[in-house]
Amino acid sequence: MRAQTTDRILMVRPVAFGYNEETAVNNAFQVKGFEGDVQQRALQEFDSFVKLLIENNVMVEVVYDNEEPPTPDSIFPNNWFSTHPGKVVLYPMFAKNRRAERREDVIDLVCNVVKSSDILDLTGWEERELYLEGTGSMVLDRINNIAYACKSPRTSEEVLEEFAQKMDYDYLLFDAKDSRGGEIYHTNVMMSVGSEIAIICLDAIYDIEQRVAVIESLEESGKEIIEISLEQMDEFAGNMLEVANSDGEKLLIMSQRAFDSLDDEQISSIEKHCRIISPDLSVIETNGGGSARCMMAELFH
Repeated sequence: MRAQTTDRILMVRPVAFGYNEETAVNNAFQVKGFEGDVQQRALQEFDSFVKLLIENNVMVEVVYDNEEPPTPDSIFPNNWFSTHPGKVVLYPMFAKNRRAERREDVIDLVCNVVKSSDILDLTGWEERELYLEGTGSMVLDRINNIAYACKSPRTSEEVLEEFAQKMDYDYLLFDAKDSRGGEIYHTNVMMSVGSEIAIICLDAIYDIEQRVAVIESLEESGKEIIEISLEQMDEFAGNMLEVANSDGEKLLIMSQRAFDSLDDEQISSIEKHCRIISPDLSVIETNGGGSARCMMAELFH
């Protein structure tokens, strides 16, 4: 029986977090802001997030970032690797300064946790300027082996096709735009798939045939669809991750900003399936353009 969720995640404690000019070229969620020490404020948010997860019986492997070379987005490790039972996948990254996040010591740690040294290395695609940024570019229905992905400069079909072939996945590739008409840079800011629910901004999929195809796929997979608006997506309401704790309880992790954007009906629908955990990540979200889901790399062991 394949599992959608794991009770163990990896997070990277930052030492040089900040606004990344290289990723801002196609991440509309990034906004340079906040006076004072952004790194220190991000560190406080990170530590509070880890503490909250541990208090809720989620196992967290905390990796400390290196000072050199500086990696302002290291706090988002789910973009450069993913784990699967008996397999680790490494991904090609759009921003050159993010490629330094790939570290042999972290790969060794991950392989030890999943008890396998079998690695699918897709990073060679960077030489052809084609990318697939892990579970940012793809939202995985692990139970049914379906990868959902919206096209963007960071998500190339050629790489997605190799992932699908090598990992025995089907994939749905579609076009998605935000409220300003710009391409959505990562699929995981517009949708999240859990064991029984799918939270998705269907209005972002402006091609009706593509939208119907995604709806039909989710429904055929037995997911209850909880729709969010474009405005809620802008508040990171699509950037959520279902995890399990050591008691087998399902938790849906989202930021406080995302939670505050939801209405009572949406919250009620979610809580039929999962208990919600919502840390404050406002500094990380604003400067980094990613939220709670992006900070957690799942370890399937």
